[in-house]
Amino acid sequence: MVKKQRKKGRDKRRAERTGAARASAATGNVHSHTPLPDLTLLADLPYGAGRELNLDLAARLLAACFAACQPCQRTLAKKLRSEQRPTLAALAGAVFGSVPAVGVFTSPTTRSWAPLARAAAGAHSAAMTDGRALAAVEAMDDEAASDLLEDTLDMWAVGTPEKVADLLQALRSPEAPPRPADPLDAFREAGVKVVTLDDLDLPEVPDAVPHYSVVLTRKFMPDGRPLPMLTLVCEGAGAGIADLRARTDWAPWDLRRLPELDVNWRVRVDIASRTLRCLVHTDAEGDDDHRLWAAAEDVRLPDTYWNLLDTAQHVLVAGPLKDGRDESELKTAADAGELLAVVARVSFQ
Repeated sequence: MVKKQRKKGRDKRRAERTGAARASAATGNVHSHTPLPDLTLLADLPYGAGRELNLDLAARLLAACFAACQPCQRTLAKKLRSEQRPTLAALAGAVFGSVPAVGVFTSPTTRSWAPLARAAAGAHSAAMTDGRALAAVEAMDDEAASDLLEDTLDMWAVGTPEKVADLLQALRSPEAPPRPADPLDAFREAGVKVVTLDDLDLPEVPDAVPHYSVVLTRKFMPDGRPLPMLTLVCEGAGAGIADLRARTDWAPWDLRRLPELDVNWRVRVDIASRTLRCLVHTDAEGDDDHRLWAAAEDVRLPDTYWNLLDTAQHVLVAGPLKDGRDESELKTAADAGELLAVVARVSFQ
């Protein structure tokens, strides 16, 4: 019995070390993908915030991707997501922290996290970073972490171990040789296929797109509980009631009864920085199909408003107003039949 238990222990440790399934480890039929890329430079990048990284696990995962070995990829990726979030942040940051914009085919999770990675890149070293990029990765649920890792591996896996090493060297801190004028050149030289908006046959977007700013406030529900509220204020040519009617299906609001809940409208907020990101409409699959408002910069929400968002999980969105500083403007717009509103869900990322 003792001998059998020891064998099980050895099989378990071998499975953890190699990434193989337990049955494969027990028979000695484990996968070993070589050569492993040298990822030691990941520790010099700021995305792991100075935390200890499991570079061996990361290297074996990339090697499994190079070999297109799905069983090893699944096993190692699960271990990385669940146990090695600093390593995940470092792998992802090495890619998305150096490009000016993420690809159009990346997940919403990666698109919202990439600005944090770019901000961390300005710290130049792991010791100097403020840790927001890592904090955001550690706060992700398994689905979001899986999306970030999948996007990251899609970028790395088209290279080779040698090209990955060259790319990491190019992405090292500014004390190293200067980067190319175009950061995307480093990925092209490493064999990574780069797709930009210029490469896509997209329709031209008018220069003067109506846009809005938002004012934070709250509204009390019939039972007396407070509900966070965003008021849209017109900014730029074309913004107004006609534009909102054309771009939304929001109903007129008279300030009395709460408007209807529409789960397809989402107010996205960033957990790590406690900032508003955007107001979007989603399709049946949950993908963004229309963005009505996006933050021009990161402004940390007041603690009271953040706590209200966290408690209510929904936001009353109303507009448009021409000024937004006078609360009586809401009533004026409502009396004139020029106030639209909806209750949207809060999406924490």
